[in-house]
Amino acid sequence: MDKAWLDADEQGVWRGFLRMNSWIYDELEHDLRDRDGLSLIEYGILAHLSEAPDRRMRMRSLADSVIVSKSRLSHQIARLERNGHVRRESCADDRRGLWAVLTDQGDRLLRRAAPGHAARVRSLVFDRLSREQVGQLREIVAALGGAPERP
Repeated sequence: MDKAWLDADEQGVWRGFLRMNSWIYDELEHDLRDRDGLSLIEYGILAHLSEAPDRRMRMRSLADSVIVSKSRLSHQIARLERNGHVRRESCADDRRGLWAVLTDQGDRLLRRAAPGHAARVRSLVFDRLSREQVGQLREIVAALGGAPERP
């Protein structure tokens, strides 16, 4: 077999994976926008900040955590900042660095959005899988480099 091409089984799995990933992302994006006025990336920003010490992260670390470019993160943070959900602060130890800080208003928005978001994730993914399949998915994600967190 020519390794330059995927075989029929690999191609089918790959295309299915891409369709599933796109479908889940779109469903979560639309659900958050409709219910809470947030994009999925903005929700991720608020969630990561809420889990960070003092509800703050360096912008570069935050970009890596939510898997977006620094410029995309900057745009999203500006929107969240305009709405009072996040503020930026200068880093005392690095004049070029900035902290993103979750405000109390942002925390309230996240707490309001989280139950509906979790329910939608559950309905799209976990309710469709057996406990054994969830374990298999965890192993697959880890093998592909996603290193999922264990409960």
